[in-house]
Amino acid sequence: MATAVANCFFSVLTSSVKFRCCVSSQRYLATSHHSIASVTCKAVANHKRRPSSNRDRELKEGVSQKKSLRKSKDDDDGISGKRKAGGSQSAAFKSFGAQRKDKKEFKFDIKEQQVEPNNLKDAAFLDAVVKVYCTHTEPDYSLPWQKQRQYTSTGSAFMIGNGKLLTNAHCVEHHTQVKVKRRGDDTKYVAKVLARGVDCDIALLSVESEQFWEGAEPLEFGCLPRLQDAVTVVGYPLGGDTISVTKGVVSRIEVTSYAHGSSDLLGIQIDAAINPGNSGGPAFSDQGECIGVAFQVYRSEEVENIGYVIPTAVVSHFLNDYERNGRYTGFPSLGVLLQKLENPALRACLQVHSNEGVLVRRVEPTSDANRVLKEGDVIVSFDDVNVGCEGTVPFRSNERIAFRYLISQKFAGDVAELGIIRAGSFMKVKVVLNPRVHLVPYHVDGGQPSYLIIAGLVFTPLSEPLIEEECEDSIGLKLLAKSRYSLARFKGQQIVILSQVLANEVNFGYEEMSNQQVLKFNGTPIKNIRHLAHLVDSCKNKYLVFEFEDNYVVVLEREAASASSFHILKDYGIPSERSSDLLEPYVDSLDDNKVEVQDFGNSPVSNLEIGFDGLLWA
Repeated sequence: MATAVANCFFSVLTSSVKFRCCVSSQRYLATSHHSIASVTCKAVANHKRRPSSNRDRELKEGVSQKKSLRKSKDDDDGISGKRKAGGSQSAAFKSFGAQRKDKKEFKFDIKEQQVEPNNLKDAAFLDAVVKVYCTHTEPDYSLPWQKQRQYTSTGSAFMIGNGKLLTNAHCVEHHTQVKVKRRGDDTKYVAKVLARGVDCDIALLSVESEQFWEGAEPLEFGCLPRLQDAVTVVGYPLGGDTISVTKGVVSRIEVTSYAHGSSDLLGIQIDAAINPGNSGGPAFSDQGECIGVAFQVYRSEEVENIGYVIPTAVVSHFLNDYERNGRYTGFPSLGVLLQKLENPALRACLQVHSNEGVLVRRVEPTSDANRVLKEGDVIVSFDDVNVGCEGTVPFRSNERIAFRYLISQKFAGDVAELGIIRAGSFMKVKVVLNPRVHLVPYHVDGGQPSYLIIAGLVFTPLSEPLIEEECEDSIGLKLLAKSRYSLARFKGQQIVILSQVLANEVNFGYEEMSNQQVLKFNGTPIKNIRHLAHLVDSCKNKYLVFEFEDNYVVVLEREAASASSFHILKDYGIPSERSSDLLEPYVDSLDDNKVEVQDFGNSPVSNLEIGFDGLLWA
């Protein structure tokens, strides 16, 4: 019985892993029975696959699609729902950033109507759509001192004026070189990435060449479309080198899961074809106005023709954020876990006399809401907009939308006024909205993951790319649980793990250790990898004592460990014992009292919240 329960819980975790990791293998793409172009399995696998020097790795979003993401049903403002992925395992959101430029064999059985430019009201705007050629060099998260083998991809972008282009963030992820080419031109021009919004999957490019902009007319942004409005998707997808145009209608407008950033923002669902390489291309209305950016599709054996467009409201937020701050800061979060109040008895118990409001179940310790909100509060309004008992607010005429939509309209640092009911009394409080602090980040900023090597013990922070690269089985159940359901208790907190041990005489007996969280060094709880490096550097004791989960202890002689460093680095061809960011002086800006060693059982998010649609993040 215990084994059955454990297996059941592990299946829940691994399903959630597929949702959070957001990446599927290219062989998985080939198994889709609803591929719009009916590309053969061999063609797609060869088309998308890239080699690796160490192992058969999978492509990330920039050249592929996201793995097993569920349709978002929970109401939040951008913090991903922590629960079991819904639907069958074949269901997947996929970001189609580009197509690998390898030789390929494929055949077509075109089922989507290809729209000729002369059938459009105004074909001039097609010249503003360009093809993007990107060379990617991803970090090797398992061997963080080196890079993976580079690969190339293609995508789409379009001109927005002032010498700038707009595309998807996953199209230029881990870029080392970006080039663009205009329609009808055979010259490629070097582009610079000015900003990447991972959460909204948008990137801003610039091209300095004046020749590139000769005769160019930027696109005009339109308003949010209505249901059944005609929509035209333009880009450079799989199947040819020239521009492609497909047509459909607006099927749905709601808060949608963004596969690349694992966030939830306003999205437009359409039935026009979106294929690999379409990402970053514009979607037009019948009036020739750009209504958004194509960025992902939903694949399942049960559905077909479901594509997604980033609306101009999200695009404008990204651009305004960049103009305000000179960089992209991200969409803000309220930082609370909410529960719907649909049950009359629950509302009566909380002394809520109207059919509205959502219950505060958890408050993130790193959010400003932790200062003014308490568990058990009921949020009934946001900036004087009433919040319904299902966590929705009015949207346009005769429509409702998730409460988190209002939060996504704010910018980092903005103040929101919440109307709450606490113990039957109504009051108003003000909260500063800021981007969420992730304990385990979805994306690693900078070109290289942090790492520290001590006597062959390789320490690195836990991240979603590392989990993806190492695979779920090797990471282990406890780390998976913490990465999915634990919250950061203070800014800068990290889960530091021993990823592997580089065998040497000094670490004899520890060689089999891998992917275990280190909790303490010489009795001091570890805040993050910079803190660990500082503790080791300042240690004067005879022994280095590392305490891991499950009370596992590693002891090394300090002088022997220091003497072995040179030979270990030489034997394994490693340039440095630590990443460049750990060479900077350590500044302790964290409160020691906030450091806690917590097990999964003490996680701020309980097991009961896994797979329960009545709970939602905001």
